Amino acid sequence: MRYPCLVVDHDDTVVDSTATVHYPCFVEYTGIYHPEVHYTLDEYIKDNFDPGIVALFRDIIGMSEDEMEREQRYWNDYVKRHVPRAYDGMRELLWRHKRSGGTLCVVSHSYTENILRDYRENGLPEPDMVFGWESPAHERKPNPYPLEQIMRRGGFTREELLILDDLKPGYDMAKSCGVDFAAAGWSNDIPEIESFMRANCDKYFKTVAGFSGFLFGEEK
Repeated sequence: MRYPCLVVDHDDTVVDSTATVHYPCFVEYTGIYHPEVHYTLDEYIKDNFDPGIVALFRDIIGMSEDEMEREQRYWNDYVKRHVPRAYDGMRELLWRHKRSGGTLCVVSHSYTENILRDYRENGLPEPDMVFGWESPAHERKPNPYPLEQIMRRGGFTREELLILDDLKPGYDMAKSCGVDFAAAGWSNDIPEIESFMRANCDKYFKTVAGFSGFLFGEEK
């Protein structure tokens, strides 16, 4: 296989979650606590892309640290009651990678318990390692810590890893470690995001099938 270790993001890469879970939660929360805030789905995704969710809450909306903790609790409770669906073809892709002897890792801004729940509910193979939001801030992407740990624990070189992610923090993490990065472009059609990813990433894929063809050396 081209890459013995596949490192995947979770939301909007493996599961269709922003449109069906995270954005509705954001609208519900801001409707209660910040009625002056009005975001379309595309606007919400763009600010998640850059500057990122923490900066959106802290610097743009103006939440204090205490309120950010409250929002985090609200979000986690919401996520526990809503299971997103895996993208078509993702189950087959991940199982094929695992059955071919590959290692599967997840680096995400969701909680590990929710990631593992989503994998179980969608019939996906259990990841070998998961680095979620419960980690200290300096150990979350875009910091290089998750990739450094994956390489150390798995005995991988940087050339043996491939990162699959839909947002800039994943790209920044990959770049900081010199690891190949594939952009998952199937979750949205936002020109600014696609333009950045196409211009900067090693590979850009608009469909799961296209990424699968690349991963297993079956491009058409």
